[in-house]
Amino acid sequence: MIRIAVCEDESEALELFKSNLERYTSEYGVEFNISHFCNALTFLENYKPVYDIVFMDIKMPDMDGLTAAKELRKLDPSVILIFLTNLAQYAVNGYEVNALDFIIKPISYYTLVLKLERALDRLSSENNVEIAVSMDDIVVKIRAVDIIFIEVQGHNLVFHTTKGEYKSYGSLKKIEEKLSAADFVRCNACYLVNLKYVTAIKGTTAYLGSTELHISHSKRKEFVRLVNNYMGWCS
Repeated sequence: MIRIAVCEDESEALELFKSNLERYTSEYGVEFNISHFCNALTFLENYKPVYDIVFMDIKMPDMDGLTAAKELRKLDPSVILIFLTNLAQYAVNGYEVNALDFIIKPISYYTLVLKLERALDRLSSENNVEIAVSMDDIVVKIRAVDIIFIEVQGHNLVFHTTKGEYKSYGSLKKIEEKLSAADFVRCNACYLVNLKYVTAIKGTTAYLGSTELHISHSKRKEFVRLVNNYMGWCS
């Protein structure tokens, strides 16, 4: 069961969206649990990180979708976000909030299928990758989706995750190999970054929310390219 939240204030657009999802379910057998919100303020007011995908209309009363997405990222940095918009130009800043993609309204079924399958592929890859981290006398399993970045500190690795920090002796190169199926990229020799948490790149600095990481000159071009490809805005 895929849990979806859709923020959409237009009833016709909402009904079209729902009917397309119902068709997808009938053709592919994927079940959806849909929660609908008429405005962003109601959506954010009592938000809980229980959704797999959030579809966010950009043009809404009281609070627009881009502003709402910035607030959403403070509450849930990992949920998959897809914008709904009448004009593509309104979604060009989606990389700032780590949006996966955008859909132009009115939503056609085949466009939704393409975007939805991309989101489902990411969900599948994120949920299936785990690594085991040895800490003193215990071994902790960490899901790749929960790792924000991994840092080298001397001979140790620090795993910065959505659930806290874990420190363990190890090699960043070996961890990088274990996470080859996920979207992790080095921005310099000391940091292995989960691309889903990159919110902006300015000069030689990568922003992961409020965290700033230095991008080395030798890795910047490739790092920026991979971030852009992952976000889908410049692919």
